[in-house]
Parts: sequence; C-alpha cells; structure tokens
Amino acid sequence: MGESGYLAAFIAVAALATFATRVIPFLFFERHTEHPLVRHLGRYLPAAVMALLATVFLQRSADWSGAWMGFDALLPGALVVIIHLWRRNALLSIAAGTISYMAIQQAGL
Repeated sequence: MGESGYLAAFIAVAALATFATRVIPFLFFERHTEHPLVRHLGRYLPAAVMALLATVFLQRSADWSGAWMGFDALLPGALVVIIHLWRRNALLSIAAGTISYMAIQQAGL
C-alpha cells in the first residue's frame, strides 16, 4: 500500500470516528430524553460550554499587554452579547463577533 493508500485509510478511519461520535449520543439518549440528568445537561451545558469558550478566548487571544488592555477581544465579545440579546440569533452574533475581531486584528489595533 503506497502513501496515497495510507492517506485514504487515515481519512476513512477519521471520517468513521467522527460519524460515530456524532451518532452514538443520539442512539444512547433516544429512550432517555425525560431522564432528569439528560434534562439538566440539556438546560445548563450549552451555557457552560459557551462560558468556557469565552474564557479561553479572552485568556489566549486578547493582548493584555497593549495600551488598551484586552480591547482586541473585549470589544468583539461585547458585540456578540449585545447582538445576541437584541436579535436572539446565535449565528448573527457569532458572525458579527468574528468579523469585528478579524477587522481589529487586520487593522493592527
């Protein structure tokens, strides 16, 4: 098996593993949707994941040593919160935050 065969096998295994990690929770929780633990996780886990992502983003992406400490990440973060509270549209708020962050990075602010 040549290099392209190994690459094809790697891609196939990666695709299968990705598909399995997406499907298995639905198969497992299909009959347990009313279980208190599943309902609790469904209610609180999305907000906890978003808070964790925001914390990691602010810690790793913001320039805390510049003249305007953290401006490059705090402004897009605030924009995401404001747009989400205004429109209740996650895609719009995330897109606006990403665009504003990239514009600040490209402008060198």
